[in-house]
Amino acid sequence: MPELVIKNIGMLATPLGDAAKSGEGQGDVQILEDAWIAIDNGFITETGTGAAPGGGNVYDAGGKLVTPGLVDPHTHLVFGGWRENELAKKLHGVPYLDILAAGGGILSTVRSTQAATEQELVNKAMSVLSRMLALGVTTCEAKSGYGLSLDEELKLMRAVKALGDLQPIELVSTFMGAHAVPPGYKENREGYVDLIINEMIPAATDGNLAEFCDVFCETGAFTVEESLKILQAGKKAGLAPKCHSDEINPIGGTEMAAEAGALSCEHLIVCTPSGIEAMKKSGTIACCLPATSFYLDATYAPARDMINAGVPVAFGSDFNPGSCPTNSLQLAMNIGCFKYRMTPEESLTAVTLNAAAAINRSDKVGTLEPGKQADLLVWDAQNLNYIFYRFGDNLVDAVFKKGKKVL
Repeated sequence: MPELVIKNIGMLATPLGDAAKSGEGQGDVQILEDAWIAIDNGFITETGTGAAPGGGNVYDAGGKLVTPGLVDPHTHLVFGGWRENELAKKLHGVPYLDILAAGGGILSTVRSTQAATEQELVNKAMSVLSRMLALGVTTCEAKSGYGLSLDEELKLMRAVKALGDLQPIELVSTFMGAHAVPPGYKENREGYVDLIINEMIPAATDGNLAEFCDVFCETGAFTVEESLKILQAGKKAGLAPKCHSDEINPIGGTEMAAEAGALSCEHLIVCTPSGIEAMKKSGTIACCLPATSFYLDATYAPARDMINAGVPVAFGSDFNPGSCPTNSLQLAMNIGCFKYRMTPEESLTAVTLNAAAAINRSDKVGTLEPGKQADLLVWDAQNLNYIFYRFGDNLVDAVFKKGKKVL
């Protein structure tokens, strides 16, 4: 007899499998009506339709929609301060790179982050995670990158590790010391790259503080050559490569990262056909960030072209204080559905299975099938289309993490 049975599910909607879906497979979602899920020790043991089996505990879903818990594969979760003072500049058309060059942007957040204690950063992020949980996120990636020194980057990654033990959302840590070149190294870029490679990466791996290494390969940040050097060093140390690429200018970062074996390339707003082909060839996941394009009033990534080319597409919130100050992955998935012209089924896969694959968790989360963690959402909806149709509303009614109701 299972420990928990969730019964009376009006519609169970889930992708299936352990690997990212691409092409027509991105929209291949299993739909079960009048369904149930049996759970033991935090894992799904069986799903079915019709009469539900008996269980130690029973949760009645009330005929509502059930999906996998949302997976956010791209956030900058831990930072000090906010940057609402930049809003007027954005509204007046001041480009981000100009704000950065004037000491704003990432560098402004770096100053606020360095001024905050580790506990203050944890407390602030706890509040954010509470809201993310209410919005249906059950697994979340968190990047460093607002420290830009050995001690400060370690502080951020320690905060992420502490947060993972303090609340239900499962956190996945990414080292991103290559987020910007700090002012003290403006005339010595090579020295900062060496610091990342020789001190930061070893410290992150020795302390078991990160799984991935990310780099901002962009005009005004890191060149293709610098980025490749950092990603190769991270990979050699055991940190799987990721890359912020093609966000503002297509300088070749996507092609470089794909050839370097990146698990995901992220942003991709101005990704070119050659970048799409490179991701297709390498099996790299395209992690698109639709809410960032919305906030910046920028072009939207060519996600439809990526799907048509056979590249798996995931969505992330890109929660950060500058270019996307929202912690709502629901908003991102709604915008992605409309602006990328992706179906609800394709978009669901983008925030569940493909998002899980982008952080190397697709063997555990992202689908509702036997052997997977029982991370699931009950929605105040009767079908999948409804949660995309009702954009801007939080329709999450209940959240389960590892078989336990956490909201």
